Amino acid sequence: MEQVPSVGRVVQITVTDGYDLKGSKGDTPVTIIRTEFNQVVLGDSAKTTVSPDGTAKYNFTSSFEFSPEGGITLDDIAHKPVFLTMTEVLPKEKKQKDEKTLVLGQSVVDLLPLLEGETSFEVMVPLHLVQGSPLETPRPGFKQCSLQVKVFVAEPLLSTAQATGSNLLKVTLEAAYSVPESFNPLGPPQNYMVGLQVPALGEKDSPILFKNGTLKLGGEREPVPRPKKWPIANILAPGANNIPDAFIVGGPYEEEEGELNHPEDREFRSQAEYIKKRIVWDLESRCYLDPHAVSSFQKRIADCRLWPVEITRVPLINVPKGKAGKSDKNEDESLLSFHGVAYINMVPLLYPGVRRIRGAFHVYPYLDTTVYEKTKCLFSLFRDTGHHLIQNNKTGAVNSPVPKSVVSKTLKEDKAVKEKDTDGKLKPGDVQVSSVKSQSSDTPVEGEPPLSHNPEGQQYLEAGTYIVLEIQLDKALVPRRLPEELAGRVKEMIPPRPPLTRRTGGAQKAVSDYHTQIKNISRAILDEYHKMFGKQVAKLGNEIDSETLEEQKCQLSYELNCSGKYFAFKEQLKHAVVKIVREKYLKTTSFESQEELQAFISELYVFLVDQMHVALNQTMPDEVPGSAAAVPTSSEQLRLFAFEAEVSEDFDAAAVYYEERLVHEPQNLEHWLDYGAFCLLTEDNIKAQECFRKALSLNESHIHSLLLCGVLAVLMENYEQAEIFFEDATCLDPTNVVAWTLLGLYYEIQNNDIRMEMAFHEASKQLQAQMFQAQVMKQKSTGTIEDTEEGRKTEPNFGTWGTTKDASVTVLKVEAPQGSGAVFSTVDKVLEDSPKLQSESQEPILTTQYQDSSIGPKLSTMAFKEIPAKKEASKCQDPSPFPHPTPHYGISQTPVTIFMETVRFLMKVNAVQYVHRVLAHELLCPQGGPSCEYYLVLAQTHLLKKDFAQAEKYLQEAAQMDYLNPNVWGLRGHLCFLSGNHAEAKACYERTVSFVVDASEMHFIFLRLGIIYLEEKEYEKAKKTYLQACKRSPSCLTWLGLGIACYRAGRQLEAEQAYKYTVKLKLKDEALLEEIRMVQEMVGFGDPSF
Repeated sequence: MEQVPSVGRVVQITVTDGYDLKGSKGDTPVTIIRTEFNQVVLGDSAKTTVSPDGTAKYNFTSSFEFSPEGGITLDDIAHKPVFLTMTEVLPKEKKQKDEKTLVLGQSVVDLLPLLEGETSFEVMVPLHLVQGSPLETPRPGFKQCSLQVKVFVAEPLLSTAQATGSNLLKVTLEAAYSVPESFNPLGPPQNYMVGLQVPALGEKDSPILFKNGTLKLGGEREPVPRPKKWPIANILAPGANNIPDAFIVGGPYEEEEGELNHPEDREFRSQAEYIKKRIVWDLESRCYLDPHAVSSFQKRIADCRLWPVEITRVPLINVPKGKAGKSDKNEDESLLSFHGVAYINMVPLLYPGVRRIRGAFHVYPYLDTTVYEKTKCLFSLFRDTGHHLIQNNKTGAVNSPVPKSVVSKTLKEDKAVKEKDTDGKLKPGDVQVSSVKSQSSDTPVEGEPPLSHNPEGQQYLEAGTYIVLEIQLDKALVPRRLPEELAGRVKEMIPPRPPLTRRTGGAQKAVSDYHTQIKNISRAILDEYHKMFGKQVAKLGNEIDSETLEEQKCQLSYELNCSGKYFAFKEQLKHAVVKIVREKYLKTTSFESQEELQAFISELYVFLVDQMHVALNQTMPDEVPGSAAAVPTSSEQLRLFAFEAEVSEDFDAAAVYYEERLVHEPQNLEHWLDYGAFCLLTEDNIKAQECFRKALSLNESHIHSLLLCGVLAVLMENYEQAEIFFEDATCLDPTNVVAWTLLGLYYEIQNNDIRMEMAFHEASKQLQAQMFQAQVMKQKSTGTIEDTEEGRKTEPNFGTWGTTKDASVTVLKVEAPQGSGAVFSTVDKVLEDSPKLQSESQEPILTTQYQDSSIGPKLSTMAFKEIPAKKEASKCQDPSPFPHPTPHYGISQTPVTIFMETVRFLMKVNAVQYVHRVLAHELLCPQGGPSCEYYLVLAQTHLLKKDFAQAEKYLQEAAQMDYLNPNVWGLRGHLCFLSGNHAEAKACYERTVSFVVDASEMHFIFLRLGIIYLEEKEYEKAKKTYLQACKRSPSCLTWLGLGIACYRAGRQLEAEQAYKYTVKLKLKDEALLEEIRMVQEMVGFGDPSF
């Protein structure tokens, strides 16, 4: 390490000018500037006369020598300022021999920039007026006096190695609240002191003392912001006590790092800080830590975790002289009273990037055994480190070596305690039981010894005394990687996807697009015409005269213009026309003349009209019977089909649907995440990792993509990459509970307990803030509560990654109408409403399809062949263990702990391997433990493994905890259905459907309940059930089930309609399609393909 030269360095302080100066007698006083540092006078300036405009040229330079080996040290420069005292020299009066002087004010110069690497700086400091100064009462137009000061040193005080490895510790003591009632402001004067020790020079400890606290009665709060004060006595000007640009700003209790930061502590703290007595210091003490001290400080925090901060009071009395040193010490120790200690959890300072902790900490009686057990501290700062600490009131921090007798004294005390143990008296273990929770900053220390050991200190406990303390470092002990660095590392692992190459179509493509738009617009106009005049045309047939047609044309034009559709058609056609101009006519520049423009427009118009006629002549109604006109499938429909395929364990079909979504929208990262979750279900981790990384390449700031990449990295034991992903997620979204929890789980795998504690603490803090915010919003808005009271049912929708929709959907209650017309109207209404409801549905349409080639024909056979229904239904049973590993939430959607919130996320993406680790933490979490949702997740994981016995066991536990939870009954129904007990499954499903609040996944509850109704020949109930499924999330299976139920019930026309929609939804099972056509010929259905 680079060493600092032993030669001292001279620090020069130059007062150059004074501004807005005034005297007590006239506007041109004669003044002197005196410079002081470390209680030593550095020099006086020459007498300088202030000009009438209030300025003065001093150009006075004083200096002191900084020597690393002794004298003035870096620690002195850190916490001691330079004082500039201005004195007015009064004119002599008659018969006056000596000059009289009058102190006007005092300025303070903070030398901290010298420790930040600067060799010179210039500052304008205000001149604070002393008490009794003639300028103390401001006059009209009075400006505050100020001095211009320059500080210079020839070379930096810190070497490069020191500047890199050293640190600056700032400790701010604000106040002690709710002090014992025996503290009386009107009693004998007392010196209220607080102290702690820190390693300042290597292994050597340096005490930091805060003295002369002010005891105040209650009745008002301490103002914020308020200035921090220098811990230095005998400052002449009251304003000079304040440290420049340093304020106590307070903050919400919940954001503190101390012990009293829980919601239940809010009322007590509000009363204590307003009504009860308090001792106020508002002092900030600084301590320079050299590189060795920084290492020692960091190591001691890791070893001890808790740091003792002592509090006591000493009467302000004069000690008689002439006593020996030993008797002085004994007498000083006897002066100590109300000796207490607060235990500060310093571990947060070892969190990456943390430089500051602030909080409220309980004060306990000072007991040697307890302090040693909790902090490994062998001595008391006030009692054992020398009586001069108590008597010295000159500075805020006194550097004194630890007496050699301290350790031996403590050992003697321990020996005496052990001798008492052998006599059968109270043992230390009985006096104080060490609690694991006492290591946490959020939990007060428990089990303090009996009152007789420290009766005065016990009053702190009875009064609920606590101190508010802030500890701040100039640099974090553990640096945190910058967001830019993390983003760069992610880019190295996953380079962003290159932009799609621009494709330019030729003239033929431009004309083809124009034809397509003409066809689309013509169809839209015809649809509008049929809406307006369809009945009239049907009534008149071919007998419509030209006048009627012209009138209809006028009405249609009027309607198109009024509704804005005409302008929409123009906008729709504009892009195609622009492409023709650019691609066919190659016109990309402006025209040189108006004539050229008109000629081009005429030519273009003729061409467009001709091509319009070509397109219209090509538009012919499709009268050729053939395959069904497929309904365009949306992304969500494909997702539902894949969901059904997963449930039936037809993973090949599910993969096809996922890949089809990717082909349609390759730039949609949600599709890649869904496909990756499907690969996790099939345990194809390599392919899942590829999907998640492709999603991340589309958006490097997408939190869920980062988290899933991190999860896969942990599963594949790429721990360095996992840390990058998780840490980047917490940087991008510091309020994400799941991100912090997953980061904590990663640190647990790495056996990094401190960082694990940091991540879990931050996750709990964010979850608490979110719950509080949700509670406030709930109180402001009652819309959701009213919907619940009206009987609406809600289901969570995870249609978009990272968002949860809470809209409500009214459950469809369908009564069987009479007659074919009513039948068709019912089915048509379901079809019309289904797309809208599908977009609004709360159902998690997550993944899979029921498209197994061996299952479809069995369903159709059950409908059309004369086979016992029981046998047919058993053949079409779904072989899957459970629909989809979507988390089964309880009635309450509010997350209770960070771990259950993380379990929901992991179950949603099929990361079952991670789930059991998180559930183990849920059991150990003080706010967690076994819950209904906990047992539901366990049951779900065992269903995935087809371990029905264990699933039944956990479902029984869940039912005992929440008998009215619809998810319990829904999952129990799936268990009974898969194990062959259809009677019990039917009862469970019916109970689930009857609840006011739906289960989190209703799609397969309806499908399987419909299958059971078909088994038992309850066709009307089956029809109603499938109608509800079609209303919520229409698919091939829902329409197919409805068709079977209608056909069995003798409703052939309704069955025909349902089968048509089954085929139109791109049913890919050729065997099932063939059977439908056979039934069509046998029964006489119309063409299912329309």
